[in-house]
Amino acid sequence: MRTLFVTDLDGTLLNRGSRISDFSRKTINGLVEKGLLFTYATARSLASASVVAEGLSTEIPIIAYNGAFIVEPSDGKILLSNFITEEQKGFLKDVFRKNHVSPLVYAYVNGVEKVTWRTALENDGIQRYLSLRKGDKRFQPLSEEEADKLYVGDSFYYTCIGEKEELQPVYEALKDSEDFNVLFHQELYRPEYWCEILPKKATKANAIAELKKLWGCEKVVSFGDAVNDIPMFEISDECYAVENAVEELKKLATGVIGSNEDDGVAKWLLDNWKKWQ
Repeated sequence: MRTLFVTDLDGTLLNRGSRISDFSRKTINGLVEKGLLFTYATARSLASASVVAEGLSTEIPIIAYNGAFIVEPSDGKILLSNFITEEQKGFLKDVFRKNHVSPLVYAYVNGVEKVTWRTALENDGIQRYLSLRKGDKRFQPLSEEEADKLYVGDSFYYTCIGEKEELQPVYEALKDSEDFNVLFHQELYRPEYWCEILPKKATKANAIAELKKLWGCEKVVSFGDAVNDIPMFEISDECYAVENAVEELKKLATGVIGSNEDDGVAKWLLDNWKKWQ
């Protein structure tokens, strides 16, 4: 029985320093060498995930941008992609305009991944996000004279960062849409909220189902900490919430394991993965 083991990164495999501990890295790498089919599904891009997951061995493609892409980590080759149509893009622009919100837009422009935003509308949350990613070659800040370039290219992910009261109307306008997958949650360890918008099929659950087929796996075991992991838990044969996970996720979990600070995922794998072989 081939089993695919999938973990979230931030708040689950990564510690509060946004890194994988030496114990977790060595443990997982050792199990992969013994045949563990292991990968991660994250809201991060491949570039961002590669930094925080440095040194982690994965023989299986990874799931990025909450399921918008399945990517070969070795060369960045995209195996599965989901994009927002021009019609959907126009609808989103109207929603943002009516609610006085300006997103960070992730898109492929002439085949190159870009992240654009209007510098005049940066708030504390956006500034912090950018400060943690200094030197990112994808970043393309726009002056107000260049604001019309915000939605250029094949977009696949919109991130709105701000206060809950500011973003709640955007979420309410989109949450029941048949075109979008909308995530609304508080930033990990921070006061600001995020409203993330992706194509409807861009979920960790859909990407895991595709990866499961690609690798001929019969079962899925997953690990997570936040509400965006709920779809992943719902399609897993077993699912485990780390101790620091939100209560909503714990209620859906097969069990609760050690926290991200206590190497919960790695310790569970060390003790249990052979049962699934």
